[in-house]
Amino acid sequence: QVHLVESGGGLVQAGGSLRLSCATSGGVFSRAAMGWYRQAPGKQRELVATVTSGLSTTYADSVKGRFTISRDNARSTVTLQMNSLKPEDTAVYLCKYRSLGYETWGQGTQVTVSS
Repeated sequence: QVHLVESGGGLVQAGGSLRLSCATSGGVFSRAAMGWYRQAPGKQRELVATVTSGLSTTYADSVKGRFTISRDNARSTVTLQMNSLKPEDTAVYLCKYRSLGYETWGQGTQVTVSS
């Protein structure tokens, strides 16, 4: 069983930056596709960014050029660097692990961007 723990959320002013981390345990991290998603109140969960085991990345159009996803296989950690934050980025950010048909989610970390 894989366990994910997100950290790094908080309150920031518009234009500021935050760095989210997702630490994993219990799986073969290097083989997993990792992703960050977010869910705002009253809205559906949406993909923010993903990184495959081969280091290919994808981003939602709304965050391209502002957010960067990266992974550290030695530390079994995936990070999301978020710059130029906007109030519309406010949401709970969740980490997802997927490998060989198995997937699991972290509990999420709150990001609030004030205008």
